[in-house]
Amino acid sequence: MKSLILTLVSLCLSTSCFAKVEKNFFNVETVLDLGEDVIWSIDFLPSNPHIVVFSERGGKLKYLNSITKKTQAINGVPEVFAAGQGGLLDIAFDKNDDIYFTYSQKLPKGKNTTALFKGKIDFEKNSLSGKTIFSAKAESSDGYHFGSRIVLEKDALYIGVGERNDRDKSQDLAYHHGKILKLTREGKAYHSNPFINQKNALPEIYSYGHRNPQGLIKLLNGSLVNSEFGPRGGDELNIILAGKNYGWPVITYGKEYWGPKIGTTQQAGMEQPIHYWAPSISPSGIVEYQGEIFKEFNGHIFIANLSGQHLRRVVMKEQKVTEEYEYLNDLDERFRDVQVGPEGAIYISTDSGKILKLTKKK
Repeated sequence: MKSLILTLVSLCLSTSCFAKVEKNFFNVETVLDLGEDVIWSIDFLPSNPHIVVFSERGGKLKYLNSITKKTQAINGVPEVFAAGQGGLLDIAFDKNDDIYFTYSQKLPKGKNTTALFKGKIDFEKNSLSGKTIFSAKAESSDGYHFGSRIVLEKDALYIGVGERNDRDKSQDLAYHHGKILKLTREGKAYHSNPFINQKNALPEIYSYGHRNPQGLIKLLNGSLVNSEFGPRGGDELNIILAGKNYGWPVITYGKEYWGPKIGTTQQAGMEQPIHYWAPSISPSGIVEYQGEIFKEFNGHIFIANLSGQHLRRVVMKEQKVTEEYEYLNDLDERFRDVQVGPEGAIYISTDSGKILKLTKKK
């Protein structure tokens, strides 16, 4: 009995057992309720913060004018593979209003993969121009584990690609399965990538050994951080470093969905997560808060969770998670993306087709 208690205490200290649930903390406003599809991603047009552009997993790109409250679809989006977890995925705007988005691209012979599009929206004509600038070598015939979030830098970008339910390829540098990639703004391999001169390795790879990274951000301190799904348990928060191996499926704190253990939890040459969750919370979008409305949260990380059905605030010190808080548990929603608006409010998208705005209670 004493051994069991010590084991449970150790597990709780390593995961999320002590997260504090804070009810009725935010003022929650529903700014959009289409109820049609999963809203996978949201972003704000840099030149006009009243325009909120969002992706529906089924393949539609739309925008909401927060002043007129009108929603409009944008024409010209490439055809997507909208099945399973596939569809129109992450979107990100550059400061000059260029839009980048990832999507599940249809390929010949019933295959599909994660692809990256770069373009421009004409809001007078409600049309999109541009082209697909990158298609991952992560082909599959099923609809699992596409990733993928986008992080923009001055002359580069990062995208996450899931392992497509083909686990062993996460450890194989000849494929993009289970990798975080660093590309130029035109979709080519970045010149300083760790494997760019290595034989039989794809030059776009920045890190590997990932399962399904659906959260990716660059912190103000320069750290690249991702959140990713484990299997049954073992969801992870990682600091991503060039050339490092994050272990999947050799090491994990998760188990098979039917119960058996997967591999081990540690191995030389493979990175440990800075934090993991067991049981799973299914972490999706992730953002570092910086704003005026919640000044006390500046530098804290917010994570939108699917199976966990809550918004999580994570406090980190010296690359360690020291505090966790849960919000919105009572809304019975799967939260897909989280962003900080230009005015400092927190915006969340849901799998039920809503966009919620969080402000302080008066």
